[in-house]
Amino acid sequence: MDFTDKVIIVTGASSGIGAAAAVNFAELGCVQLTIVGRNVDKLQETANKILAVNGKAPLQLKADMANEEDVKRIVQETLGKFGKINVLVNNAGVLETGTIENTSLEQYDRVMNTNIRAVYQLTMIAVPELIKTKGSIVNVSSVNGIRSFPGVLAYNISKAAVDQFTRCVALELALKGVRCNSVNPGVIITEIHKRGGMDEATYAKFLEHSRSTHALGRPGQVEEVTAAIAFLASEKASFITGASLPVDGGRHAMCPR
Repeated sequence: MDFTDKVIIVTGASSGIGAAAAVNFAELGCVQLTIVGRNVDKLQETANKILAVNGKAPLQLKADMANEEDVKRIVQETLGKFGKINVLVNNAGVLETGTIENTSLEQYDRVMNTNIRAVYQLTMIAVPELIKTKGSIVNVSSVNGIRSFPGVLAYNISKAAVDQFTRCVALELALKGVRCNSVNPGVIITEIHKRGGMDEATYAKFLEHSRSTHALGRPGQVEEVTAAIAFLASEKASFITGASLPVDGGRHAMCPR
């Protein structure tokens, strides 16, 4: 996989899967990276890692994915610096816990605005450029988009929407040479669960419980997801579109009894 001449946008690149994906693209030759995040300090950490890999500083953009003007600026500034877009990785996402009995509309809106509305908007704006380059879209979804889990209702709905969005966009753009796929991680060791409200003790129990909820007997590492993202973005996956690829240690196939 070689991304030497590609321009790649990665959202949610200040931590977790997004940060690791951006660094991995740099390791695979990409020297024209746009990394997007809300936390400027963390985004700089990602940029420093990229710089250490290939000696090229990425374009860093602070953006709130729920802000329409910020989302527009991602494409505008990428084109202003690099002149084209080859790969879009829609990774930014938030997690809110709650059931139908206690998930507020504010929580629902926060999740849906970031996890699917922003993905819709950014993709819509980037598509004309992706058609020019016959590029690729990779959406970071979740096993929650494939299977149903109680206690994270709004998040489940948002990721199911991402998977449907992936399939529809894939069909709409296929004859224009643009592929669109998603990766569906299981429990991956990142900060998203803590940001979603888990304290250290609860998170430790959650990771231990993951040993029994994943067929491979453990939670995953970000590198295991970023390898799949890079593959789907690359020409190695030239005959794959509309796919939702589980990277979840077999969790999507399990049916506890």
